[in-house]
Amino acid sequence: MNIIQSPLNYTGGKFKLLPQILPLFPQKINTFVDLFCGGGNVGVNVQSKSVLFNDINKNVIGIIDTLKHSNKEFLLQTINNIIEKFNLSNVSTNGYDFYKCDSSKGVGNYNRQSFNSLKAYFNQLKEHDYKYYILLYVLVIYSFNNQIRFNARGEFNLPVGKRDFNAKMQTKLCNFIDRLKDLNCSFTNKDFRELELKKLNENDFVYADPPYLITCATYNEQGGWNENSETDLYNYLDNLNACNIKFALSNVLTSKGKKNYILQQWLEKNNNYICHHLNYKYSNSNYQVKDRISVSDEVLITNY
Repeated sequence: MNIIQSPLNYTGGKFKLLPQILPLFPQKINTFVDLFCGGGNVGVNVQSKSVLFNDINKNVIGIIDTLKHSNKEFLLQTINNIIEKFNLSNVSTNGYDFYKCDSSKGVGNYNRQSFNSLKAYFNQLKEHDYKYYILLYVLVIYSFNNQIRFNARGEFNLPVGKRDFNAKMQTKLCNFIDRLKDLNCSFTNKDFRELELKKLNENDFVYADPPYLITCATYNEQGGWNENSETDLYNYLDNLNACNIKFALSNVLTSKGKKNYILQQWLEKNNNYICHHLNYKYSNSNYQVKDRISVSDEVLITNY
């Protein structure tokens, strides 16, 4: 099965690590639970009988759910209608010269005013229906680094990016939709502590890719992930282990000189868990910090 990349550039996405992670997962899985699914890179690429995508971010779940249940041709037409209505660029149709831009600099200068108009229109919407999530996805396409970011007032607040709905983005979207439609999957928008997993058994598998406590990223802003969350997650995973349910946890032991002491202590206490060290250099995802590259001790921890 070919590896599919999510059309959402969600913070902490595991697409580049999938070749290392997937072979470490159990070979036979009934229900795969993607506890912090983010953009869905892992869930769409796992071979299992069913998949539960869960994330506390209602917007990312809303987009993926909409992609799953929309007609692909209708969705593409709706996206193009929004692009035309707000006078955004469409390089795949018109090329860069049409907008007096080039590939290296991108189309940000051309799109800035139109993007801000779309953003203002979106931020005044009250009903979170499928139209809302399609509009949000178009904002993501044209925003900086194709990310999802809301301020404390619940307003989408990323600036314009340099790319548009180009051929590469269209291909990623179509491939992702096709894979989603092939999956027996469901979606929930809950804090992991509220997700009931009583129906799971030893043939099911839970994957946890939480916010990383010691890294600087948008998901740690506005009172996000903290030490209590970290401890609660480890207790949650211990409970899964006590019920003979397999799990895997993605995290980092060290990053830019910082150490995750809570994680280290948890591993020392549970010496039956296996810590797989992965090989990956990653960029800091905070858009306010440029060119910050860090070599971190990225790990996958399993109880099998």
